[in-house]
Amino acid sequence: MFSGIIADVGLITRAEDRDGGLRLSVATEALGMDDVRIGDSIAVNGVCLTVVKKDGAVFTVDVSRETLNCTVGLERQGGHVNLEKALRLSDRLGGHLVSGHVDGVGEVVAFNDIGESWRLAVRAPQKLAKYIATKGSITINGVSLTVNHVAGSEFDVNLIPHTLEATTLNELKAGSKVNLEIDLIARYVERMMQAEKK
Repeated sequence: MFSGIIADVGLITRAEDRDGGLRLSVATEALGMDDVRIGDSIAVNGVCLTVVKKDGAVFTVDVSRETLNCTVGLERQGGHVNLEKALRLSDRLGGHLVSGHVDGVGEVVAFNDIGESWRLAVRAPQKLAKYIATKGSITINGVSLTVNHVAGSEFDVNLIPHTLEATTLNELKAGSKVNLEIDLIARYVERMMQAEKK
């Protein structure tokens, strides 16, 4: 589990093809790799991946073709990615509970400076729209955010300057694709409601 609070922006230093999937090497300056072990989970742009190798401040993960088909932002050598280590039970939960399992890919509709913050508008896949609620939580490229407004399958969030400085969201523009993870609670509420109807 993760919180959606980004610890560092890493750099994909190598993206090597492995039978249709990829082996990625990611360099980090501020993530803190001393306590990371082989087999640990790190969220990379919101995708929970397993560390298979570690060399100082560079860690390596394998990404399956299935994961690549369902996400964006993991395939480009030289690309920047949001990083977060998995939570420990004693950690503060500054964002919301995030699984690192991307539910779908959205598209940025608008990204505008509105003075004290930036408004990011995203179009979600239609199948996810019912899970997105005003003042609810959403994860965009691994970043925990609060939904400000919803209209059909489009929603918007406000980004404060700190969020833009500490994440890759400052690289977005209209037409950019983003990884979306809906709030876990919404998913489980729907499942319980379905069970009650049977």
